[in-house]
Amino acid sequence: MKILYVAGREQAYSRTRNVIKALRDQGCDVVPCTPPDKSFKHYPRLLWQTLLKAPSCDVVVVGFYGQLLMPLVRLLTWKPIVFDMYILTYDTMVYDRQKAKAGSLKARLYAWSDWLSHRCTRLSILDSHHVIRHFGRVIGGDTSRFRRLFLSVDDTVIHPIVQHEERDHFLVHFHGEYIPFHGVRHILRAAKLLEPHGVRFQIVGKGQTYEADMALVRELGLGNVTFHDPVPYAELTRFMARADVCLGIFGDNDRASLVLTNKVIEAIGMGKPLITRRNEPVQELLQHGESVYLVPPADPQAIADAVLALKNDPALRERIARQGHQIFLQHCTMDRFGAAFKAIVQEAVDA
Repeated sequence: MKILYVAGREQAYSRTRNVIKALRDQGCDVVPCTPPDKSFKHYPRLLWQTLLKAPSCDVVVVGFYGQLLMPLVRLLTWKPIVFDMYILTYDTMVYDRQKAKAGSLKARLYAWSDWLSHRCTRLSILDSHHVIRHFGRVIGGDTSRFRRLFLSVDDTVIHPIVQHEERDHFLVHFHGEYIPFHGVRHILRAAKLLEPHGVRFQIVGKGQTYEADMALVRELGLGNVTFHDPVPYAELTRFMARADVCLGIFGDNDRASLVLTNKVIEAIGMGKPLITRRNEPVQELLQHGESVYLVPPADPQAIADAVLALKNDPALRERIARQGHQIFLQHCTMDRFGAAFKAIVQEAVDA
């Protein structure tokens, strides 16, 4: 099967890289059509390449970010199209970045872009049944042409690493881009509660809420948290490998209730016990007390209590880590992801 893969994000971007690698590992001939960076200025060239390359391919896969590309790709080719939607424009712009209020004209335009892009495809992909139902409820329209595909990470990089580091403290890890739904401020307040308990935190990354979170660090006088600039993926695994526990997300906005996030998959892929907020997408994959430790949103005390529960109960910590990793092996490796993605593409071709 020869697949033209068109995406609005560069080939080094994690979702783009993972999809191309996973499909190639399944024996597919993938022809990438991707920009050098995330700028929209590259879209005309992408569309021109699509016009030239699509006739020799069996199917077109449009990847993230594809809502703006999709209607034009549909006009340029009548080959079957699969849309790896990944996230909804509406959720990002209305819930997370707060660029529009729900019910406003701008919000309806964001919803329309999601609806139209899906209408142009034979099949679309999202990472949970909960978000697919959300699409049908908020964006509108039939969801029968959606397929769920859990997130995956590159398990040649993300895998358990044995560490033999002697230290006198319990280490908790978080990494991210400081997006509002991450809820970094709640992690910082939990860290303050844990100062007397021999618990330290390492936080890797920078982003949207970074300055406000650093102001909170100064206000709290935090002495048990170290901050690190973003690092290459391979180095990130070394940070995670040192940790006793990894953290997911803890925000309380609507976006936080709709995401599974790479952080969750990366933690279980590393074989680390994971603490994250309770939401429906996470619970489609993981079970509280068995493969994850779930807490309410925006609750620093609950985060602190969860850390202490895992710190003081090595058997619980080991069980959550072991069973979380088993779930990863069953659903989230590149091989599983690639086989499932290829099956979806084949379904679209055969339809």
